[in-house]
Amino acid sequence: MSEKVVIIGSGPAGLTAAIYTAREDFRPVVITGVETGGQLTLTTSVENFPAFPNGISGFDLTDLMAKQAERFGARFVNDTVEQIDLEATPYNIRTGSGSYEADCIILATGTSPMWLGIESERKLMGKGISSCATCDGPLFRGKDVVVVGGGDTAMEDSLFLAKFANSVTIFHRREKFRASRIMQQKVLSNEKISVIWNSEVVETIGNGRLEAIRIRNAKTGTETVREVGGLFVAIGRKPNSDFLKGVLPLDRAGYVQTTDEVRTGYRGVFVAGDLADHRYRQAVTASGSGCKAALEAREFLLDLQYSDKNRGGQ
Repeated sequence: MSEKVVIIGSGPAGLTAAIYTAREDFRPVVITGVETGGQLTLTTSVENFPAFPNGISGFDLTDLMAKQAERFGARFVNDTVEQIDLEATPYNIRTGSGSYEADCIILATGTSPMWLGIESERKLMGKGISSCATCDGPLFRGKDVVVVGGGDTAMEDSLFLAKFANSVTIFHRREKFRASRIMQQKVLSNEKISVIWNSEVVETIGNGRLEAIRIRNAKTGTETVREVGGLFVAIGRKPNSDFLKGVLPLDRAGYVQTTDEVRTGYRGVFVAGDLADHRYRQAVTASGSGCKAALEAREFLLDLQYSDKNRGGQ
């Protein structure tokens, strides 16, 4: 039996879509991926999501959203999608442990930050190490923070952090930035931001929370330890779209290309959240996108039911 709606991904976009489609009694199946809540679960405190004046942890926020969706009848499956087939309806979705058929699919797998790839980094993620300055920046008010990167994202993050931090130091492994000239000029003219060239972070140090970083000079190999109040990794993000290659049109960076914000070229297949949004990438905008995708799914499914009913009466 085909499911009416399968939602792939369980961050704010997927969970909002689940709430909306479940309230319509479509009983959506949510394939969560590695962990329910997505990347937001790594955020210690979310202070810019409406209705939480004292902030809320990313884990607690997505947990509440999941419970809300379950209350209306959403079903959660802890699995990862490996492939989807859109050549015929109902659409086929293959996971690591089985397969599903669906009249409608909402894709909400989001993006994953690119990390430094050092062993000590994983232990302190969300404990002084962040990949989202606009999410976590205000939590580092008055502290000396470090940004790693050399592109526009690193420049934007540094300028944002300079509003709250005591100082911002950018570590870049090369002798010049790859960011746009105007962004470089803004950063280099900001008195709270300094740059250390030809350097990379090779170790993060802390007992339960980040306390310091070990830096290696790329030219001399010399290593030094520096106390820091926070580390922001800004070396890029990767859309979780590998399973969509050759299935849906992706741009050069791997984001799904859409029409009318959430629609794809396939009827009944919609995209929500950061998987198609390379600009805003906020929990609240992802939720809004999930709402839009769910409303589009509702119209599609109601039309489908009407068409099936008419065919049955002939």
